Amino acid sequence: MDFSQTLIEKSDAILDKWVEAVYQDQEIEATKELTFKAIQDSLPHVLKALATVLSKSETSDLQTVVDASLEHGRLRAEQGFEPEEIAREYRLLRFVIFSFLEEDLLQASPKDVLRAVRLIDTVIDEAIARCFNSYTQARLQELKQLQNHLRLTNQELTRLVRASKDSLSHLAHELKTPLTSIIGYSDLFLRQHRQQLGVQDTYSNIESIERVLKNGRLLLRLINDTLEISRYEAGTMRLQPTLTNVPELINSVIEIIEPLARAKQLSLVVNCDRAPEQVTTDPLRLQQVLTNLLSNAIRYTESGLVRLECWLLTQEQWAISIADSGIGISADAQVEIFNPYFRAIADPQVQNSDGTGLGLAIVSRLVQLMQGEIKVNSELAKGSTFTVILPLEAVTQG
Repeated sequence: MDFSQTLIEKSDAILDKWVEAVYQDQEIEATKELTFKAIQDSLPHVLKALATVLSKSETSDLQTVVDASLEHGRLRAEQGFEPEEIAREYRLLRFVIFSFLEEDLLQASPKDVLRAVRLIDTVIDEAIARCFNSYTQARLQELKQLQNHLRLTNQELTRLVRASKDSLSHLAHELKTPLTSIIGYSDLFLRQHRQQLGVQDTYSNIESIERVLKNGRLLLRLINDTLEISRYEAGTMRLQPTLTNVPELINSVIEIIEPLARAKQLSLVVNCDRAPEQVTTDPLRLQQVLTNLLSNAIRYTESGLVRLECWLLTQEQWAISIADSGIGISADAQVEIFNPYFRAIADPQVQNSDGTGLGLAIVSRLVQLMQGEIKVNSELAKGSTFTVILPLEAVTQG
């Protein structure tokens, strides 16, 4: 029995039934937004070619099966099908074809049935193989295009970030000159008026100038801190290690910080008896770290003490810790405190203080520059302890 004629006669019905089955299959989600024509795709060509294979008189047209299946795979890749969905639609095709040929198969001889089943399975298996081959190639091509797009996007983002940093650094430099001039003249004006306090109506003027001076200094410090961050991020900040006398450096920092502690009636305790006498480090950067940490400790402590300790840790490292009895830092905030402009405290009084939100970010980067590490241990309402671990001999890098 020749099943090819039956297949040709019922091809339209097979197509309709197959598309309906694909639509109804809940596991083939990609068809939800597709039309009938988009789903059937090249299936008519596959059925026509299958009929030639089943025919005992016509020449088998396997090339049409190959070409149609390759096109089917490319289209399914564009339509966003998953491999499992393609496998299910071919499984449904096999089922629908056999269901329409069932009546003829039951009337045929076992030999004809075996021949028909074997040929249909062979053609569909070949179609699946070719379809998956072109589907995979299309997805790989799509992936390459995506990689190229991401690479170009990353390059553009890098360029924009670099341009932004350059612009920020340039703007900060441009702002520094007029700000320094404003602060200088404000300071001079204030000192001149303080020498003429006999004039009663100058009090409000002096208060206004003091406010300008205070905010000008804060803005200048913010600009300087921003420049420090941008220099580090741009990789232009260089370590200049020299042999440094630790006690002398500590004393010079304490002389700067002590008036701040005294103004808030805080005890400033220094214990550096176990500190190394000399280390090879960048004294300017170390002084910045200590000044920032001590200033922060005093700023966020209303009563009690601020303690500075340093000691020899190993034969290659030494440590500095700065502890306070202040407001403390929550566990969540401890993860963010070294990020620029992050303020761990929401209290308006603290937010309006003369902090720039960059102190700890600068400290963190300076410690990294000095080839060390910084740790924080804190609890709300009980205070904070910052510990800096540094090498005894820092080396110039790059």
